[in-house]
Amino acid sequence: MLAGQRFLGFIPVADFATARAFYEGTLGLPVLDDHGFAVVVDAGGTPLRLTEVRAFSPQPFTIAGWSVPDVRATVLRLAAAGVEVVRFEGMGQDDDGVWAAPGGDQVAWFKDPFANLLSVSSAPVD
Repeated sequence: MLAGQRFLGFIPVADFATARAFYEGTLGLPVLDDHGFAVVVDAGGTPLRLTEVRAFSPQPFTIAGWSVPDVRATVLRLAAAGVEVVRFEGMGQDDDGVWAAPGGDQVAWFKDPFANLLSVSSAPVD
């Protein structure tokens, strides 16, 4: 029924100014629309709606992620922009905070200013 339909993602935020500063300013996602009840950014061709909510509790799991060609290079660029990689006890992340999954994928996590857990990942190169 929804196959082939365009996907729209949502991330809850506490205020638009902080959200826009992070998603546009820090992550570099272009703003597509800012119409008062949501800020919509372009997340690699997918509209990502930053929705202001009065109260929410950040989830303990990843709510959004980006597939990138090189996780390590991306993590280093994020760190240079002031974004801290999240480390999980027992995960075996390396010095840069990158975790190698059993299948060879590489993943790193970080949080937005509202403690939403986000990730960057890449598949192994054959």
